Order: sequence, then C-alpha cells, then structure tokens
Amino acid sequence: MNVFDEPKIDSHCHVLDPARFAYAAHVAYHPAGQEQGGIDEYLQVMEAYGIRHALLVGPNSGYGTDNRCLLAALARAPGRLKGIAFVGLDAPRDELQALQAQGVIGLALNATVLGVEHCLGAGPLLERARELGWLLSLQVEHDQLAALRPLVEDSGVRVLVDHGGRPDPERGLAQSGFQALLALARNGRSAVKLSGYQKFSRQAAPWPDARPFVDALIEAFTLDACLWASDWPFLRAPQRLDIGPLLQYALRLLPEAADRQRLFWASPRRWLGF
Repeated sequence: MNVFDEPKIDSHCHVLDPARFAYAAHVAYHPAGQEQGGIDEYLQVMEAYGIRHALLVGPNSGYGTDNRCLLAALARAPGRLKGIAFVGLDAPRDELQALQAQGVIGLALNATVLGVEHCLGAGPLLERARELGWLLSLQVEHDQLAALRPLVEDSGVRVLVDHGGRPDPERGLAQSGFQALLALARNGRSAVKLSGYQKFSRQAAPWPDARPFVDALIEAFTLDACLWASDWPFLRAPQRLDIGPLLQYALRLLPEAADRQRLFWASPRRWLGF
C-alpha cells in the first residue's frame, strides 16, 4: 500500500462555497479563486487520497461566525465528517448544543486574526465547551501561546493546536511561544496538528526551516498526540500547494508505515472520536 492509499483522517480542512453561502460583509478576508472549495470538491479529494474522515474547521475568513456552510457540509456525509465551529465569545449553551446536534465537536479560536486580547476573554466560553466535552482548535503564531497558555491550562478543555503553533523559524526552538506549546504536551489534554507549514516557513516546499520544529513536536507530544492535516484548500498560501506533495512530506518525515498509521489514523481517530 502506498502513502496515497493509506487510511487517513484529515484533522484540519475548510469548505468555502460563496456561490451557495455568501461571505459575511465584515470579516478580515474573502477567499477567492483556487482558495475556494465546497463540499462536493472536498469529497472528491477524500476519495483520491485515502481520506476516510475529516474535521472541517469553520474558517474565520469569509464566514466569521456564520456556520451555515459548515453545517450543510456536515449534513452531506454524516459519520464521515465532524466540525469545528467559529462562534462569538458570548455564544450561549443552547447555541452550542444546537451545533453539537449537527456534528460539531468543538470551537475555534484564532489569535492570529483576532489577537491575544480577544482570546483572553474566552474563559466563560471555554467553560461551556468543556461541559459539553468539546475540543478547542487554537491557532496562534510566534509568541502568542505564551500569553494564552494559562487560559488554556486553566480551562480544562482538550485543545488541538493548529499548524504546529506557527513559530518564527528565525528565532529557533527556544522562542517562548514554541516552548509554551511543548509544555502543553505534558498536560495530557493537548494535541498538535502537523500541518500548515507554509503559514510559518520562510522557504518553499519541502520547508526545510520547519523541520526542526516538527521533529521537536513529535518528540514532545509523541505520535499519540500528533495529528495529520491538509489545511485544504490552502487559504493565503504563498505558493501553489496540493495534498499529494504533503503526503510525500509525511513519507519523508515518517518512513515507517506503522508510524504513519498513528499520525494518519489511530491518533486522530481517538482524539476526534471517529
């Protein structure tokens, strides 16, 4: 079996279909052209690359707190897909429960767009999420996690850190945000997505300056708390990307099939409840 056929769970991807679900007016960014991709396109991607299940993450770009596109996608393939919703900090419990009934298993916080101060106000929301057994999908960059780590630790919520924490490659492994991420590995409630290298690397694929960070994450979290993700359809990518080269990167990273099985399948299946 080659790497393309090995069973996989994609732990971070998006659906963006403005033809059916118009973008919100007041959001930071409206994805266009090849950045768009609806559920029909993504189901074909799943079929092509051995992706059996996927976690669809509601994008801050385009839709903000409008989760209609996400929920419609989840309804297309119940059992194969689960969702992470983007909600307001004041979202009440009944709103979260309504999302949960439609396949949502967590919420997203994106400090890279909304800033640390906004995210620091999420304590009550995270408490409601924890009571529902939800996950937090947290996107940070550079040193943001150093400021947010106490909130995450105190919340008791299980957390998935997006895209390797998006460190600054020029500052090395000792930078405070990355050290905060490595420290989260010790609490037993945190996992990291090995994905989105283009969001922090200063080099073209295969992103050699990202490799020391990826190796450090695998060592700290172990493959029991590392999840593979595509980040399809690659919003704001500086160069053209495709899932095929990402899988070849995973093959170089983990040449043993048993290790890839943990990254692609066993660990995300356990963390995401498939």
